[in-house]
Amino acid sequence: MQERIGIIGTGMLGSAVAQRLLNSGYKIAVYNRTIKKAEPLAALGATACQTPKEVAKSSDLVITIVKDARAVSEVSFGKDGIIEGYHDGLTVADMSTINPQDSVAIAKRFQENKIEMLEIPVMGGPPVAETGRLLMMIAGKKEVYEKYKKILDCIADKSFYLGTNGMALTIKLAMNLQISMTALALSEGIILTKGAGLDPQLFLNILNSSDYKTRQSEKKGPKMIKGEFDATFTIQNMQKDLDMINAAAKAFNLSLPMASLAKKLYQDATSEFAKLDYTGILAYIEKAAKETKIDDLSKSVKLDQ
Repeated sequence: MQERIGIIGTGMLGSAVAQRLLNSGYKIAVYNRTIKKAEPLAALGATACQTPKEVAKSSDLVITIVKDARAVSEVSFGKDGIIEGYHDGLTVADMSTINPQDSVAIAKRFQENKIEMLEIPVMGGPPVAETGRLLMMIAGKKEVYEKYKKILDCIADKSFYLGTNGMALTIKLAMNLQISMTALALSEGIILTKGAGLDPQLFLNILNSSDYKTRQSEKKGPKMIKGEFDATFTIQNMQKDLDMINAAAKAFNLSLPMASLAKKLYQDATSEFAKLDYTGILAYIEKAAKETKIDDLSKSVKLDQ
């Protein structure tokens, strides 16, 4: 395989994507701000780099998977950033979940530096990434996507090309909104049945026997009942995404009342439960329901204006 691939950001998802590509025979260069997080990948055969510039110099396609738009800008345009490693044909594919408007601005700045940028946000956590079965949404120039389609298909077995920059991330935020809402509904269903003195597993069994089951209710539901919230995507990360969802809605001159309510709930939950899996919102709601009178709790959750 001739293509050289760089991965910038080797957190849980970045590491899983890198492992998938290594196992598929690709040559990988990796960088992480905390160097130690890249060491396990180096032990598997990746080349560990000291800067994003070094990754870019040695790669045809650089995949960025970092925390937020500020981090994308920093690794792209900061000191020893990607643009300093420019060479003919260099392409950046950003897998980070950021605001669509920020992505458009970043893509424009890359183009000013003669570098093409794709958006490639995904659905599915690290275990799914390791098997190459992510769902990917792609935006950017179609000819650039087609050039690297084989690599992207190695990461994701379901892909949707959506058009110009900003479009993939808009759909990604809409998808993450569904996830947050499902977690809230599942949490309150569990709490309601427990409050009535019923075994919440009965609720879950019936739900998962109906047309209203979800992958979340099947995979995460049993762990939620047991109070097991080992994180694949944290409450803090979900709160960050809900901030972006509401900001995007405002930019589109929209008001999303349920998204605003979800933002408030996850924001409040971060004070104590930030590092739990996003389904740990159950722990926050359950605690709040016990400690606060219902009228007081409903008054405390005010929609953003």
